[in-house]
Amino acid sequence: MPRISLIIPTRNESQTICQCIQRAQEAFKRAGLSAEIIVSDSSTDQTADIAASCGGRVVFPQRLGYGNAYLLGFQEARGDYIFLMDGDLTYDPEAILDMLPLLESGQYDLVMGSRLKGRILPGAMPALHQYLGNPLLTWILNRLFSAGISDAHCGLRGMTRDALNRLDLRSGGMEFASEMVIEAASRGLRIAEVPITYHPRQGSSKLNSFTDGWRHLRFMMLYRPGPFLLLPGLLALLLGLILAVAVYMQGGSRMHSLILGGLLLIIGYQMLLAGLHFRAFSAAWGLSRSSGMERLISYHSLEKELLIGLALLAGGIIIGLDLLMSWRGAGFGALDAAQNAMLAMILTILGIQTIFSGMFISLLLLYRGHQDGD
Repeated sequence: MPRISLIIPTRNESQTICQCIQRAQEAFKRAGLSAEIIVSDSSTDQTADIAASCGGRVVFPQRLGYGNAYLLGFQEARGDYIFLMDGDLTYDPEAILDMLPLLESGQYDLVMGSRLKGRILPGAMPALHQYLGNPLLTWILNRLFSAGISDAHCGLRGMTRDALNRLDLRSGGMEFASEMVIEAASRGLRIAEVPITYHPRQGSSKLNSFTDGWRHLRFMMLYRPGPFLLLPGLLALLLGLILAVAVYMQGGSRMHSLILGGLLLIIGYQMLLAGLHFRAFSAAWGLSRSSGMERLISYHSLEKELLIGLALLAGGIIIGLDLLMSWRGAGFGALDAAQNAMLAMILTILGIQTIFSGMFISLLLLYRGHQDGD
């Protein structure tokens, strides 16, 4: 059995994959380590043939995606220690020899390379990634999950076999890098960092700065929707509710204030529902293990949500009908009842939002039920 399994995901890396494999082989040989190199390939060029001819064991994921490549690689890996590395020569395999002793010591379960604590060679990383994107996303991840790392998206990392078995990794795209760190921190794995040198990429980049950044952020929102949606939504909801009620109770013609209050009320409520949806989706897919969320998406909670939605909708309809009857009594002429019209609109919108929110959560619950029954 090999001591080390090195997994390299590839997508049209024919220019670099052989040199990447050979450098790793030389490093392992000098250190006297038994190792296997698994190339998880989704290429349309000759990358797979080249990798096989240079000593790599090539496997083929059924679906495209950074995470899908690694998920298959994990299934194929036989080593006691599993390392991950890109195949574009941006990382030096020699750094693995500095990371391995930390895992062998038994003091750490996961070792991350850190480009930001190490050295980034000129042209290796766009300024947007180096000074804004990567530090910002890493800061958010640390604040939410207390991972205590400096470079959450470094593609060079390693873990013990036991650590891999403890992680519930599912993401198929670039967010896989964040998922591994989040899962490790959430499950109490011990994480260490090693400063590394980051080299300029040879060949075209597969990264999309804004799309990939959003995918990482979206994944963090699935685990922790509170700071992104629930708390801001609750604040906007309370401000809108206070403003709208105050204006309505005072009467008069302060329509601009009532419109602002209604707008904040609707936006805040929608953000709260979106946060609820994120948490429900996370629970349905097993990403969250919150007992409170399990109770929230139970049948009885769902029934209450539907009743609340119908009550809000009924209130809006009743006020709207009363307004219509008043308008009829005035001969369908001018009618100074803008505040009542605004309140009817707000209640109707909130009722519809609540009803469809309940329906969406019920679909997630139904899907999870089918999955559990398989």
